[in-house]
Amino acid sequence: MHHIDVHMEKDIFDGNTRLADRNARHLKEHGVRAFDLLGAIGSGKTALIEKMIPLLSARGLRAGAIAGDVYGDDDFQRIVKTGIPAYNANTGKECHLDAHLVEHGLRHLPLDDIDILFIENVGNMVCPTDFQLGAEKRIVVISSTEGDDVVNKHPMMFRGGNIAVINKVDLAPLVGSDLDRMERDIQRYNPEMPIFRTNLKTGEGTEPLLDAILAE
Repeated sequence: MHHIDVHMEKDIFDGNTRLADRNARHLKEHGVRAFDLLGAIGSGKTALIEKMIPLLSARGLRAGAIAGDVYGDDDFQRIVKTGIPAYNANTGKECHLDAHLVEHGLRHLPLDDIDILFIENVGNMVCPTDFQLGAEKRIVVISSTEGDDVVNKHPMMFRGGNIAVINKVDLAPLVGSDLDRMERDIQRYNPEMPIFRTNLKTGEGTEPLLDAILAE
């Protein structure tokens, strides 16, 4: 018989939520706005950060980042090359960041030199959903190469998100993905969620996306 300890699971989530609230207060004290990036491996989360950095700089805003991965520092190294302060958060066996890992990352960042913090979650469409980190918005990044049924297969990520990004729009015809279907699925699960189509290789769609990210 499969047994689930409901009380233990609730304690874990409640404890994480308390830590996330503390992270949010800590960030606010330093005047930092934080945004949680969620999506599968290869969807374009790191590319989004790379494209946003010069756009933020042009608006007089300083960026920072926490790069979450199970193992390694590939994304972290890409972000470091942009010149912004960053922290590499390896989760080991866990398929998501949690508030404690983010709290640890915040201790290693010069928060007084950061206006906008991107928290790049581990590449996964399921695990990160239940773990708040202290960010003010969740941005869900998907790509046409994941198939146009990706939203329908992962509804919870969109129900709990604030902004949706459909990336690699240029590749949709090559892989047979229907971008309109992807948008319809997002709207079905979260009718209020704004949706942006991007090509993060060229920067297409990034300015209006940044406007939405920064909107109060």
